[in-house]
Amino acid sequence: MKKYIFITPEGNTTSPNGDEIENMQVIGIVENVVDENEALKKLLLENEWIIDAEFNIAEFICYEIT
Repeated sequence: MKKYIFITPEGNTTSPNGDEIENMQVIGIVENVVDENEALKKLLLENEWIIDAEFNIAEFICYEIT
């Protein structure tokens, strides 16, 4: 079984000095799946907040990790 990490270019973070910074954000890590498609389905099923927060799933970047 494989493990995947999903990141997105959407979003911002606040730096320690209070500045707002655009950055890549980790959306989630999915384990025990056969491929990237199954990983995305599992990610969305287990994390309803992703849809609620209106992230653009087409923007997600997926990497297999070990």
